[in-house]
Amino acid sequence: MRLKIGIPKALLYYQYKDLLTRFFENLDCDIVISPNTTKETLEQGKKFVLDEACLSMKIYMGHVFYLLDKCDYILTYRVASVKKNEKVCTNFMALYDLCRNSFDKRFVYFNIDVDKKESQEFAFLSMGLSLGFPYRKVKSAYKDALNYQNLIKNREISKQKMILGSSKRRKILLAGHPYNLYDSFIGKEISHYLEKENIDVLYSDLYDTKYTDTDSSYISPKNYFTYNKDIMGCIHSLESEVDGIILITTFPCGPDSLCNEMITRYVKIPLITLTFDELNSDTGLLTRLESFLDILEERSKN
Repeated sequence: MRLKIGIPKALLYYQYKDLLTRFFENLDCDIVISPNTTKETLEQGKKFVLDEACLSMKIYMGHVFYLLDKCDYILTYRVASVKKNEKVCTNFMALYDLCRNSFDKRFVYFNIDVDKKESQEFAFLSMGLSLGFPYRKVKSAYKDALNYQNLIKNREISKQKMILGSSKRRKILLAGHPYNLYDSFIGKEISHYLEKENIDVLYSDLYDTKYTDTDSSYISPKNYFTYNKDIMGCIHSLESEVDGIILITTFPCGPDSLCNEMITRYVKIPLITLTFDELNSDTGLLTRLESFLDILEERSKN
């Protein structure tokens, strides 16, 4: 019987989705991905974390709850460092333990900690072996999945470069973590609104991260939060090619609260920070977006 793996559509799903889906397909597993985030997703997730947890974490737990009775295993992860001498948000270090202690369910997980020589490849091999698959099959599944992910990512980066080089429409960069940019409860509403206003929407994760160290150093030479460094690198790289920047964050994200302040001080073009929490109003959001577009319009006239 084929194993059924549930994947929560939140947090690092948006960075690893192509790698994960291809990996488990190559292992002949069935995949169940939770649906788009709704208010109900958030309300369920709030029951399993402290009030002080960020909105993105509450949403993640709601997606896990949805999958409890729909699969054999739910995927989760522990990510401490993906580059040497750098860190990610502490939420990712505790995620596996939080899920395991909150839900009576079997979890399959990968653990990435480059500072302790636990690479992404080692993490995926260990995950596949823990499910009982033979080493050769797991190794082949990972290699193919990694190539597939890189192919998709490079294709999307190329598309964005084409927009930058050819389109005459106004351009706005949405900058933030992918799990905020693309979540239907958070950033997707913003991109839909901008597209209706005939604006080209660009995304900070569609950036070649091999330039991150150099590009991000213009904003902060000592920042060691990997995912925020990538955002900074993209902002520096594209600032001269876009008309405005919208920073998207969820309350109360620690790394974002520090790094967004650095970005705000550095950027010279119009920039707005949109901070989402569970009490957000659609009306208030649209009002701020309308005001921001008015600023861009007046700036272009002058």
